Amino acid sequence: MYTGISGEAPPEDFSEEFPAILPILKRQVRGFCDKSTLLKRFPVLSWLPKYQLNYLFSDFVAGLTVALTAIPQGIAYAVVAGLEPQYGLYSGFMGCFMYFIFGSCKDITIGPTAIMSLMVAHYVTASPDYAVLSCFLSGVVIFLLGVLNLGFLVQFISIPVTAGFTSAAAITIASTQLKSLFGLPGQANDFIEAWSNFFHHISDIKLWDTLLGVCTVAFLLVLKRLNSIQRWRLFFRYFSLSRNAIAVITGTVLAYLLYKYHDDTPFTLTGNVASGLPPFRPPPFTTVVANETVSFSEMIHTLGSGIVAIPLVSILESVAVAKAFSKGKTVDATQEMIALGMCNIMGSFVLSMPITGSFTRTAVNNTSGVRTTLGGVFTGVIILLALGFLAQTFYFIPKTTLAAVILAAMFSMVEYELLFKLWRTRRIEVIPFMVTLISCLILGLEYGIVIGVAVNLLFVLYTTARPATAHDVRKILDTALLEISPDQSLVFSAAENFKYKVLKYTLDAPDTVSLIIINGHYVQSIDVTVAMNLNTLVADLKILGKAIVFWNWPRQAVALAWRLSPEFGVLFKRSDNVEDLVKLWHHEKQDYINGVTCN
Repeated sequence: MYTGISGEAPPEDFSEEFPAILPILKRQVRGFCDKSTLLKRFPVLSWLPKYQLNYLFSDFVAGLTVALTAIPQGIAYAVVAGLEPQYGLYSGFMGCFMYFIFGSCKDITIGPTAIMSLMVAHYVTASPDYAVLSCFLSGVVIFLLGVLNLGFLVQFISIPVTAGFTSAAAITIASTQLKSLFGLPGQANDFIEAWSNFFHHISDIKLWDTLLGVCTVAFLLVLKRLNSIQRWRLFFRYFSLSRNAIAVITGTVLAYLLYKYHDDTPFTLTGNVASGLPPFRPPPFTTVVANETVSFSEMIHTLGSGIVAIPLVSILESVAVAKAFSKGKTVDATQEMIALGMCNIMGSFVLSMPITGSFTRTAVNNTSGVRTTLGGVFTGVIILLALGFLAQTFYFIPKTTLAAVILAAMFSMVEYELLFKLWRTRRIEVIPFMVTLISCLILGLEYGIVIGVAVNLLFVLYTTARPATAHDVRKILDTALLEISPDQSLVFSAAENFKYKVLKYTLDAPDTVSLIIINGHYVQSIDVTVAMNLNTLVADLKILGKAIVFWNWPRQAVALAWRLSPEFGVLFKRSDNVEDLVKLWHHEKQDYINGVTCN
């Protein structure tokens, strides 16, 4: 039986050289200093010299329109986070200014979002300093991941997991707004607590809050549909885009008039919003709670898993928004992470809570015809003006109106259409969607997304550990053979399973089969564990009286086999077809027999 020619030298040099680290490091260092890297990391340097004056009006209109949405949403999201309303505005301008310099997607608007607010809400019950510190730490983590060029990590979060997380966040956020929508007392920071609080206080529903809130939700949903009207398209488009501002202004004016002429208002109001700009100072590394100083390490302990979860979700949300509005262009996830990191780091110096790309405001920005990231600068300036001159008017904003604004935005975030699409196309992917959704609702967003990613990775690991393997018994040139073809690369987790399959197919094959061919056409690479298992497979088949040939495997696998053992490496052959391979096997087998006979 042919087993290979012992001691045969490899037909080419298969030695492995250790990569030269120093030249690689030198290239990387030089890359940081060249012009192309500078332009890549500071995109403003690329487009600003080419900026045209006619872009200015488009950017201004877009910036103004986004600001009309960002101001009421910012106040609402601060309430969701359990912070005073002005913190939502503090979070709304610095991200716009920093993204102008570092951002690579003209449409994205950085600021507070519903998901970020909900995640922060768990940590700010003692002091708002926790929100500001989490903003700084999130920025540092995100920035370091970007500098280390780890943007590819986002690829490990699949669309079903992302959709399940987004849907759970939307449902949770909508649930937490029931309290404000119906004017109920109590706490409502997560899904279960929100519904428990609702049913516990259902008898305390305030009629006028409920009436205004429900009418506002209906008003916002109707105005959203106006965007599709073709007649007087421009008017209806901007009327629709300004719907949040219109709703908030209407509710505020109504509450003010009732207070002025009746000395009272039937609605629960937002209350005092501190006027003036926030101080520019470093983020708080210590805080005072109940007249006791809390150290930095204690604050870190309180934030706990949020130090990792908040940056992860922030990156996920921002990159997802960038991809949605990239219009087919490649999104540089690394640059987006650097930009987002800088937005959070600098935002923490002006009392911002964690911020990221907002899908709602980005859609408004895109629809408004923004041309460059300069539109964000106009948005930031208008928010600053509102803080300086309009803060007192925010007192009369009804909380139910803000709740309605958030609720209306959440309807479009529930990915029920994708769920139906997954059911039609690949039903097994409904599992990570549902696991993520349910885990986020029951355990919380930060734990839910980790569980969703873990379940999704289990699918990948299972597929890797159990590669599909085709097999076929046939007769060529009077030789009965069994051809076995794995459909993917083989790694250590698949080594034992693949060896088991080969032995099983061999034992199930007719006794006349004398040659086993392992077709490596679809294999890109193998590791040492696989190579050693294949080597022991040769010995196992020899005991069964079968010969084995590895046909058309990649050079990486052949080189590894030769370095492991020349007797093993010689079994790897290349040919255009099976007939030529069988001829080569017969020829080498005869040469081996003749050599043994002569000896």
